[in-house]
Amino acid sequence: MEEANDKTPAAQSGEELAIIEKTVEMLKTVFDPEIPVNIYDLGLVYKIDYTPDDKTLHVDMTLTAPSCPAADFILEDVRQKLMSVKGPEKVDLRLVFEPEWNQDMMSEEAKLELGFL
Repeated sequence: MEEANDKTPAAQSGEELAIIEKTVEMLKTVFDPEIPVNIYDLGLVYKIDYTPDDKTLHVDMTLTAPSCPAADFILEDVRQKLMSVKGPEKVDLRLVFEPEWNQDMMSEEAKLELGFL
C-alpha cells in the first residue's frame, strides 16, 4: 500500500521514511463512521509519498463506494490528520476511484474485525 513513486525503500531518506511512517499512524486514526475499522486497514489508502524538495505529502485514497454518505467527513478528517504530521508543509490529498475498492484490499486484521475470516 505504501508507495513512493519509483524509489525503492532503500533509496528513501530517513526523513521520508519517518514521515511516511507517521502518516500511516495518523491514517490509522481515521474511521469511516459506518465501519469500525480504520481507513488504512480497510485498504482505502492507495499511495503515500513525500517529496522533500517541495515538502509535500502526497496521498491517494478512495472510498468504499463513490456515493459514500460520509465522504466529506472522512476527507476532512484525513486532511486534518495529514496536516498535523511534522515535516510536510503541504498536503496533496487526492480522491481516486481507480482501481475500484473491494474487500480483498483490506488487511487481515480488518477482515477479522468485520467477520470476513
